[in-house]
Amino acid sequence: MPTSYHSFGDSDSINTADDGNNDLGLAPDDYSDPYAPLSPTASRQLKSPRTSEVDLRNRRHSRGDTLDERSTLLGHQHGPTRFYTSVPSSLPGTPRPWLSRQQSGAVSVRMPRSATRSGSLSFSQRLVNRLSSQGDYAAEGSLEDSKASAPRYERGWYDQFTSTDWVHDSIADAFRMKELRSRKDIRGRIIAWFDGAQGWILVAIIGCITALIAYAVDVSETVVFDWKTGFCSEGWYLSEKRCCAGASVCGAWKPWSRVVSNPHVSNEVVEYAAFTALVMVLSIISCLLTLTTKTVISSSVSLATLDENLGADIGKENKHDEEDEQDSVNTTSNPEEQQVRYGQRKPPMVFYSAAGSGVAEVKVINSGFVLHGYLGLKTLTIKSLALILSVASGLSLGKEGPFVHIATCVGNIACRLFSKYNQNDGKRREVLSASAASGVAVAFGAPIGGVLFSLEEVSYYFPPKTLFRTFFCCIIAALSLKFLNPYGTEKIVLFEVRYLTDWQPFEMVAFVLVGILGGAMGACFIKASRFWAQSFRRIPIIKKMPVLEVALVALVTGLSCFWNRYTRLPVTELLFELATPCDAYSEDGNSLCPTNERLPQVIRLLAIAFVVKAVLTIITFGIKVPAGIYVPSMVVGGLLGRIAGHIVQYLALNYSHTGLFGVCSPDSAPESCVVPGVYAMVGAGATMCGVTRLSVTLAVILFELTGSLDHVLPFSIGVLVSKWTADALEPRSIYDLLLDMNSYPFLDNKVRPVFTTELGDITPRIREQRLIDISSSPLIPAKVLRSKLDYLHCVGELDGGLAIVRQGILTGLIPGPDLEYALDKLNDEDKSLCLMSTQVRWNGLHDDPDADLDPTDFTPYIDPAPVALDLHSPMDLVYECFVKLGLRYICVLRDGRFAGLVHKKAFTKYIKELEEGEH
Repeated sequence: MPTSYHSFGDSDSINTADDGNNDLGLAPDDYSDPYAPLSPTASRQLKSPRTSEVDLRNRRHSRGDTLDERSTLLGHQHGPTRFYTSVPSSLPGTPRPWLSRQQSGAVSVRMPRSATRSGSLSFSQRLVNRLSSQGDYAAEGSLEDSKASAPRYERGWYDQFTSTDWVHDSIADAFRMKELRSRKDIRGRIIAWFDGAQGWILVAIIGCITALIAYAVDVSETVVFDWKTGFCSEGWYLSEKRCCAGASVCGAWKPWSRVVSNPHVSNEVVEYAAFTALVMVLSIISCLLTLTTKTVISSSVSLATLDENLGADIGKENKHDEEDEQDSVNTTSNPEEQQVRYGQRKPPMVFYSAAGSGVAEVKVINSGFVLHGYLGLKTLTIKSLALILSVASGLSLGKEGPFVHIATCVGNIACRLFSKYNQNDGKRREVLSASAASGVAVAFGAPIGGVLFSLEEVSYYFPPKTLFRTFFCCIIAALSLKFLNPYGTEKIVLFEVRYLTDWQPFEMVAFVLVGILGGAMGACFIKASRFWAQSFRRIPIIKKMPVLEVALVALVTGLSCFWNRYTRLPVTELLFELATPCDAYSEDGNSLCPTNERLPQVIRLLAIAFVVKAVLTIITFGIKVPAGIYVPSMVVGGLLGRIAGHIVQYLALNYSHTGLFGVCSPDSAPESCVVPGVYAMVGAGATMCGVTRLSVTLAVILFELTGSLDHVLPFSIGVLVSKWTADALEPRSIYDLLLDMNSYPFLDNKVRPVFTTELGDITPRIREQRLIDISSSPLIPAKVLRSKLDYLHCVGELDGGLAIVRQGILTGLIPGPDLEYALDKLNDEDKSLCLMSTQVRWNGLHDDPDADLDPTDFTPYIDPAPVALDLHSPMDLVYECFVKLGLRYICVLRDGRFAGLVHKKAFTKYIKELEEGEH
């Protein structure tokens, strides 16, 4: 990590105007030539509150001079005049109303650099021709003709793997609102009212569509899941429950042993073979669908995985690797050679956007990271179809996590209906927060839990108006799904239960113990999943062929789950049986409602199912199919809690005479005193908390699932104790672990590190390639700017920025994506000079916003007042600026002079190193 810093004036590697030459290679004596262009000190008048502008045509008419090919372009022969108004240093870089800056799914359009514009040459090309030693290249025509119109392109404002500029988006929305409210007529008021209603209309549409997709997935996966045991002769599209509805003996359902009959093979073996084969077939088809969303990331992006692959290779970087890497780039002048050299260090990464649950990536996207295609229509379609097959296969995974990703995809696509959200990434992320919450609302039937999930887990910026809209979106989604009635039970989810028996005081000790065991199980699951991924998943053939891993996991699942009734059930049905209270009791040892004598046998059966489900959940997490971890972790915890509940029930019934178990009597019904289903819900919440570290959200979800106010306290105690235990054993949740494996520019606004350093301790030294010096002239050759941009790309800063300095003083900053967009619009970079000073504008007398601008004028892309801090600023202030303002970078000053630039990614890396040092 670089620890040295220098002010601009102290840097030896940067040439300023002190050496007697300017950026154009001209000595100061050259300016005495009346035909040589002067430095830009021409007459300037204030056109807008942001910049002062030059009016060359007005001065030409006032003097009555005639311009020809020998006339000066930047000055005149009658002595310099200087009339201007200085720009306030605190003025933010506001977007120009005539610049089209909108979010799109495509990257910026790159024009051929050698393209020739029809018509006259641009202003900078004329200037280059005047400065050229070959006068034959001088173009004729007036200055007015030199402003030839350039084609206007829509700006893909945020490129792939860059960070959202929250400040820019906020200012852009403020300008939009100001223009909207300026209209006082009836039509203007109607437009303003509709603009305010767009957010409510949008979240209502998202809630309805999310419920429709959830309904389709729920109904479809139930039918396909039952295909593993047989099919309905009255209709292949009917599940076993609907096929046999109302019948005591179902003759319409045909098991595979009756379809494929063989006198030499028992029916049980046929059923076993068909079950295992269909588990593998459904899993492999789901995997093949998922692999169609393959995405290859360039080596310039520092990511390890985007699909919950805990076995991904993480390149360990030395603290000094960054400067060594930059030095190696400096020695290579050819951009192509730079890319090759940098690519040799970091191979490209491949990920599949439909794999996993996508919760970690949604969390990062909501924090401002741009992942084009991850929330697109293709991902939505493929993930929905593959999720049906993966859940129906019987693998130890859930659909609740993928529902969050699917709902966010719906929200991202629905934003295209209104330009207010489609063209502003900051506003779009408010909608994405509401969409993610609706996914939890339909997954658990818990609209309030969905709101809390969005607030606690996936949202980064959550203003009060977003809270209310999120709640509205969740209510719409839950109501829509209830009206659709996917299970035919008038319930939103299958595992919704009701408890009538209150808990006893002595059970609080058991609830605390279950919470401790659940937290320990969650922490152990994280460690075991990472160990499995880093050992088995790194085998070359497994790493190369994801389908093979899915087939092996499916084979193990089919072979091990068939013989146990509880492992063969779908995870949602199993959780429902574990949490359901008993109203009748059976002598059968396989029933969850046994008599007192059958309790040990049931405990033994549940223990076997617990071990099988725990192992299968560990090896299933991270395979290339849509898979959630929420309900599988709840099932493992539910089995653990049910075992604990039956043990407490057995002790209370057989040792009631000790007085430790209150009023429990052995002659009463087994659940009149202790309800094992409550322990199953406490264990489910505790284990899920240990894996995901959700706290308040989980307690509310459990309350909404049971509808019992009496049991809110046991649920809350279990979740609290679980979180404390899990944090002690494993500080990071499963999704925090995935975030730490990547170089996401994600700053956790919920955990604040302890800083003892200053900003100067992480400020890298100034490099010539990282700034633009306009001390000699505000006109910079486009080739020089392109080389600086290529340097940023080579060191992996796709969303970096170049500081603009004059005599060591910071005068502005141009973001890298904006610079690339501006350079791509040039027709001939070899002969173009670009205006890089916001103090000078080369526009005509009538600055019409609808008129085409000179593409060599880069001032609209420059932020004239970037956020800057002194290098002695405490790191706590730097943290607040990055987290609260959403900045991409902070400029560093030393005694008022430019001393460097700290990117958000560098600050994130510093925090990770700080946390690793503490542990």
